[in-house]
Amino acid sequence: MTNRSAHIVGLGLIGSSVALALRHAGWAVTGFDADPAVVAEALSLAVIDSTELDERVSLVVVATPAGAVPEVVASVLPLVGGDTIVTDVAGVKREIVGAISDPRFLGGHPMAGSELRGIKGARADLFQGCTWILTPTDSTDADRYARLHGWLRELSASVIAVSALDHDRLVAIASHVPHVLAGALMNHAAEAAKEDAVLLQLAAGGFRDMTRIAAGDPTIWPDILFQNKVAIIDSLDDMESRIDRLRHALLSNDTSAVMASLTAASLARRQLPGRSLASEALVQLRIPMPDRPGVLAAITMVASEQGINIYDIEIAHGIEGSAGTLLLTVDRNQADELIGALANNGFLAARTQ
Repeated sequence: MTNRSAHIVGLGLIGSSVALALRHAGWAVTGFDADPAVVAEALSLAVIDSTELDERVSLVVVATPAGAVPEVVASVLPLVGGDTIVTDVAGVKREIVGAISDPRFLGGHPMAGSELRGIKGARADLFQGCTWILTPTDSTDADRYARLHGWLRELSASVIAVSALDHDRLVAIASHVPHVLAGALMNHAAEAAKEDAVLLQLAAGGFRDMTRIAAGDPTIWPDILFQNKVAIIDSLDDMESRIDRLRHALLSNDTSAVMASLTAASLARRQLPGRSLASEALVQLRIPMPDRPGVLAAITMVASEQGINIYDIEIAHGIEGSAGTLLLTVDRNQADELIGALANNGFLAARTQ
């Protein structure tokens, strides 16, 4: 196979979308699913070329439910070569990353989805503009990270790096709790509609917007929710406190408190960062890489913490075993901010001319 070949394990909505996106980018894609009917459908729809896993494959993407990822990765690793990169797309990372020590594995999670289910809902453009999280560790090889980062950028995703622990804590707020609350609101309305059937006919844009994600595939969520239950419960506790404050404000006719809450929420919502697929003003930064474990993870996480998108990443290796140089391409307007943040973390960065 060519050096642009991928194998997808799990051909549901996300796995099939990855396959279609890679094929659109010119990759050769094979795949497998535990359901023979899904495999037959993937072949008939040209989502995959075949089911054969070649040991020389460049990339393996495990798109199974989160609970199955460690076992699937363990079964795949002996079948592929030393240059293959294996990643996953699960919505939780701490337990998965902790269970897999092979340097060929690099955990990932695309923040993309759809209320549609299965292979028929798959789209080649699903990841355009989405945030694709990678969770490098101290043992992550810089070249391996750079290769995967570049491949994901081919799918027009914005790639960021965070630790597995931070991923689960932050995604609990940004993804897991919203799904739980959307489900709770939908169930609340559905129960009320048993007494007042007209209720669901009154569901306007706001209700539909808030509950849209409740229509997603429920089978992927138990693994995610239970593996990340501590962070989710903490966030639900915070939400409960906010609801209690709002309830108290309504009971006491505190108009100013209600207006303050609504105004703050409106401002925060309008300030959500936009999704830009490209920048006309990019600059490259050169960062000497000290010869110690975890340097790449630390540098890329600094950029993610500052909300700075890395458009391209390259490793310039030193000679005779000397430390190399990391080349990052970022928005010109954010370069100085990143240089300062890196300096605060002990890394010297400079613009290339």
